[in-house]
Amino acid sequence: MNALEFLTKTTQEGASDLFIVAGRPLSYKKNGKLIQADEERMMPDQCEAFVREIYDLAGHRDISRFLACGDDDFSFAVQGLSRYRVSTYRQRGSLSAVIRVITFELPNPDALGIPESIIRLSDMKKGLVLVTGPAGSGKSTTLACIIDEINRTQEKHIITLEDPLEFLHRHKKSIVSQREISSDTESYLTALRASLRQSPDVILLGEMRDFETISVAMTAAETGHLVLSTLHTLGAANTIDRIIDVFPPNQQRQISVQLSSVLQAVVSQQLIPAKDETLVPAFELMTTTPAIRNMIRENKIHQIDGLIYSSAGKDMLSMDNSILALYKSGKISETEALSHASNPEMLKRKL
Repeated sequence: MNALEFLTKTTQEGASDLFIVAGRPLSYKKNGKLIQADEERMMPDQCEAFVREIYDLAGHRDISRFLACGDDDFSFAVQGLSRYRVSTYRQRGSLSAVIRVITFELPNPDALGIPESIIRLSDMKKGLVLVTGPAGSGKSTTLACIIDEINRTQEKHIITLEDPLEFLHRHKKSIVSQREISSDTESYLTALRASLRQSPDVILLGEMRDFETISVAMTAAETGHLVLSTLHTLGAANTIDRIIDVFPPNQQRQISVQLSSVLQAVVSQQLIPAKDETLVPAFELMTTTPAIRNMIRENKIHQIDGLIYSSAGKDMLSMDNSILALYKSGKISETEALSHASNPEMLKRKL
């Protein structure tokens, strides 16, 4: 099986990730389960040939940088098939790759089960909106849906800074400038600083990796831009703690005050195995009320979870209530509901 055959077969199967690793047959992940696409184990020389084919498919991308440093990230498209996000790496001396499948079509939020209250975050005019969750939980998809909603309904300049580009946005009512880190610009920080001189209304920052990037993102949100970004945290309180902890101790008080004024919403999500062997998303939504702003400012962040849990409005949704709704609708089992809950004892009583 050559690289193009493997991509075609697994994409048509509905795979989410493809694995090329020496010592194991070609494999792919579908609905969270690993499936072997072939009987034959891949040898190091076969893996290298396979990885080189991937680089050729990606418009003859230069492989020499990867061979020199042992890691590379890029994306490419196969016409009529799909887009792919590739991470190549060396392990035990042999070349390996993990490939994420990204569809050409922008996702439909209703079909994916993304609540209307999360899509409506597109109505925000300024401030910081964070979408958080573990790797592979669909954060990029949720952000793509919010960006598409802005693009369809408002006249804005949207700048996306991504590593690599995942969803391609056509210009609709808005102008969408999509910049890929390393191929269009040097780094997130360079691109973010430059974007502030490019008359943006909305900035999508693929990831907030260090305190310099977070600091510039918060300044951008403070100066009247809507900034959307992601973090690998679960839960609003954890997310706020993570941002503040990134900064040196002597700056944390000032950052708490700044964050309390710019943060507009935190969405947390995770994917849960459903009874029909697909994956369904569960969400937590926190929109910042005066009470929450006060908790952030006064460093009473541990109280936020309780506030979300006890709220009944549309602009607050606790993870456990989202999981409870999935269980009541018959989509997930009791075991899965309890294993993904943030407070299993409380949820068990409700079940």
